[in-house]
Order: sequence, then C-alpha cells, then structure tokens
Amino acid sequence: MDTHSSIIIYNVTVYSENQTLKNGYIKLTDKKITEIGEVHQYVRQPKDHVIELSPSYKVIPGAIDVHIHGVNNADAMDGTTEALKTMARTLPKEGTTSFLATTMTQSNEAVKNALRNAGAYIEEQTGADAEVVGIHLEGPFISPKRAGAQPPTHIQDPNVALFQEWQKAAGGHIKLVTLAPEQPNGLALTSYLKETNVVASIGHSDSTYDQVGEAIEAGASHITHLYNGMRGLHHREPGVLGAAYLRDELFVELITDGIHCRPEMVKLAYDQITSERMILITDSLRAKWLKNGTYDLGGQPVHVNDTTATLADGTLAGSILKMNDAIKNTMSFTNCSLGDIVKMTAENPAKQLNLFDTKGSLKVGKDADIVVLNENLDVEMTFCRGTLSFQKED
Repeated sequence: MDTHSSIIIYNVTVYSENQTLKNGYIKLTDKKITEIGEVHQYVRQPKDHVIELSPSYKVIPGAIDVHIHGVNNADAMDGTTEALKTMARTLPKEGTTSFLATTMTQSNEAVKNALRNAGAYIEEQTGADAEVVGIHLEGPFISPKRAGAQPPTHIQDPNVALFQEWQKAAGGHIKLVTLAPEQPNGLALTSYLKETNVVASIGHSDSTYDQVGEAIEAGASHITHLYNGMRGLHHREPGVLGAAYLRDELFVELITDGIHCRPEMVKLAYDQITSERMILITDSLRAKWLKNGTYDLGGQPVHVNDTTATLADGTLAGSILKMNDAIKNTMSFTNCSLGDIVKMTAENPAKQLNLFDTKGSLKVGKDADIVVLNENLDVEMTFCRGTLSFQKED
C-alpha cells in the first residue's frame, strides 16, 4: 500500500467521541484520524485504501492499559529493549494500543535499571506497535501488611529523594505511582507527585477511610486494582474500598477476570462507581499468551494454569487476562454497554494520564489508535497510530 494513501474503514458502527454512527466510516491518514462520518458522506479519493465490512463490526478507540507488567514471556522488569518490544508487538492482538510499562517491588538497582530502560525505549519507539506512553511504578513504597505478590524483603517507606532519583533515571516518564499513603512520608510523596504531574495511586495499602481522605487532600486521584491489596469494607471502617466507592475524586482500576474478584463484586463496584470513574486493567504478567507452566515474577516462581497465576502459597500473582476478555467479561458481569467500555478502557485512562488531547476517543485530529471488533467482540484488526498492527486470521 502507498505510504501516502489513506485507510478507510467503511460501513461499520463507529463509536466516535460524541456519537455512535451505525452506518459509518473512519479515515486514517499519516497516523491521525482525518474523517469520521456516515457512509453516504464519504467521497473516495484516488489513493484511498478501503476496507469494507458491515455494521455488525464495531470501531472503538484502542485500549490504554495503565497497569501491565508483561506478556508473551516479556516483563518490564527484564530491563531490556527486547522485552518492551515484545510487549508492544503482542498487545495489539487484544486491542491494546497504549500502555504504561509497570514495574514492581524489587531491589533499588533492579527498579532503576528497569526505569532507565523503559525511559530510553519511550524516547526511541516507532509507530508500528502499541505505544509505551509512560511508566507505572508499583511499589516499593507500599504496606508490608498488603504486599500481595510484591516481595516483602524489598518494601520500603515512601521516599521523595529516591523517587526523584528514579524519575531522573526514567527520563521523566514515570506517570503513575502506586503507594501506601499511610506509611511514613506517604503524604509527602503524594504531595510531591501531585506537584510534578504524576498520578498518585493508593494501592497495596492498609489505609483507613480517613487516611484515604488525607491522601486525596494531598493529591491522590487513583486506586490500584480495586479489592486486591487493600483494607476492605467494614461497617465501622469503610477502608480503601469504601473510599473507592464514595470519593468522586478517584479513578478506580479493576481486574475483571472473575478471579481477582467475583463477577458479583465487579457488578457491585460498577453499580457504585460507574463507567465515569472506572478503568479496566489487565495487571498481566509474562505468562499471558503462553502455555501453562511456571514463570518468574520479581524473582518468585509463579504457577500458571488456564485462568490463574499464583505464588507457591496460593497468593494471586497478577493475571493472564487479555484486555479483549476484560471487555467481554465486564459486559457480561455488569450488563454495561460498549459505549461504557470505551470510557473504561480508553477515555478514562487517557484523561487520567493527560493524553485526552491525542488519545482515548475517536475524533478527527487524534492519533489513529483504532480497534475493529467483530459481532462476537473479538479483535478483528488493530491500528496503532495508523499502522495495521494486528489482523485476525480467518
């Protein structure tokens, strides 16, 4: 195909930023969305490459996964260019076009190496694969009481000076930090993150409801993987969970694999929080898209079967959830619409990461990060900044 040609996805249902077009088309030119309209409005140009489908096919913005450690035997903590390339090449298969490379609690040296590697990769990446739009630092500034699968030996108190050192190593690309604000210096780090336009997320935290309120005052605006690694709901102490339900200042991540929380709890969260504040994540590890077996997570063996990843003691250790399955599961568990899904997979994360001017919705002028779903909501095609990155085989 001529590199100067445009791609037109024609006769499909287009979930654009402000309306859903049942018999629509979308035009991609030079990495951007250049037209959206009804099929009768389309005027063919000589170099247009038209992909004609049917209205049972749905075009949505690519998902932005703000919490993902790895996939296809690659992990952000590997600290290699090849690992991030593998992640970026694989994720379009599940409809993800942007992501935050997510680290985990490890030695200071290992974290710094992963951050330096990710920062350098972000500066040099090209447009053919899913885009690393930043880094999510998960730990080590968390609560030992709520470690989950984060290695307790490397947990430490929040530390502004250490974060500054790491942000410098990352080239300024750390965009989101999971921390326990109730730990010593937690509020100081939360305030610093807010001041420097980094999202402060409450996670792996034993905070009380009131302590979450203090963290929000200091600048926290996000909750890491709701239900998991946090003080739960009690009628005399609402905890982190109660704050996630009730505080409108917070965007809330959720892993909807039906394992990290039961389908009924996904519905309960959705009914309370709604698509206005919820963000679907995978929190996946290197075992995603691989066979059952034993894999590594932060130096710990993780046992993977068809649906679940656990440490030796049975602790859940991330997921093998694909974003496309998260979409299907969430619609099944909550009866939400595909329009709600677009909010939870694209619009909300884009807004939280200050990317909504270029990503997170289908609008003329935005990046051509496009996913085509078939009538079964399987990923048929994924375009990353106008390049066809994945096409389903017949």
